[in-house]
Amino acid sequence: MSEILKIDNIEKYYGSKSSLTKALDGVSFNVYEGEFVAIMGASGSGKTTLLNCISTIDKVSSGHITVDGTDITKLKGNALNKFRRDELGFIFQDFNLLDTMTAYENIALALSIKGVSAWVIDKKIKEIAESLGITEVLNKYPYQMSGGQKQRIAAARAIITEPKLVLADEPTGALDSKSSKMLLESFKYLNEEIPATILMVTHDAFSASYAKRVIFIKDGKIFNEIIKGDRSRKEFFTEIISVISLLGGDAGDAV
Repeated sequence: MSEILKIDNIEKYYGSKSSLTKALDGVSFNVYEGEFVAIMGASGSGKTTLLNCISTIDKVSSGHITVDGTDITKLKGNALNKFRRDELGFIFQDFNLLDTMTAYENIALALSIKGVSAWVIDKKIKEIAESLGITEVLNKYPYQMSGGQKQRIAAARAIITEPKLVLADEPTGALDSKSSKMLLESFKYLNEEIPATILMVTHDAFSASYAKRVIFIKDGKIFNEIIKGDRSRKEFFTEIISVISLLGGDAGDAV
């Protein structure tokens, strides 16, 4: 497997010289093509800061982040914008769909910006809509859809451009349990069949159990890492809960 993401000893500070907060402290790990990796940690652990740095929303104070051979900590201006557009897919907790566009138009937008022909866009959208079970809502507007449908539209939008890396920030946070399970099954399908490389930040052990690997962060540092391997999702879930208890979190809040 080729290396898609390399996090090399990154640090992130907030504040002034007189009052510095170290949000990330020497974090290093790799993600390989076709992996589905979850990042877990308590509130304030640094997991969201880490995702923001990988997504180029924020900049690291030191260290390097490399995506498919490109050191993104050195990118600026148009090169940075092109990288975001071509190499990353984003799935947010609050969907971030455009209310004035149909589901079809929301998914098509990224391809339209890249100048892809209308018939190719139509073919791609119909294929991914069928795989994610959202064909029946393609002509609906976001206000006409359930939360689960909107999040699967967001997933389709993130993956339609075939990015090197899909970043998901608490994707089930605004969903009920049934919609969450449907979305996670969609992630599993995208990861195994496309295959999409997914990095997901979550506080939820159930969501993390769908990943192939879970990295735990505490106080800005990597605390532990576990790999699913050949185990069942239920067995993996049990181990995730065990690590959460070691982190000092409340396992009951993680389910």
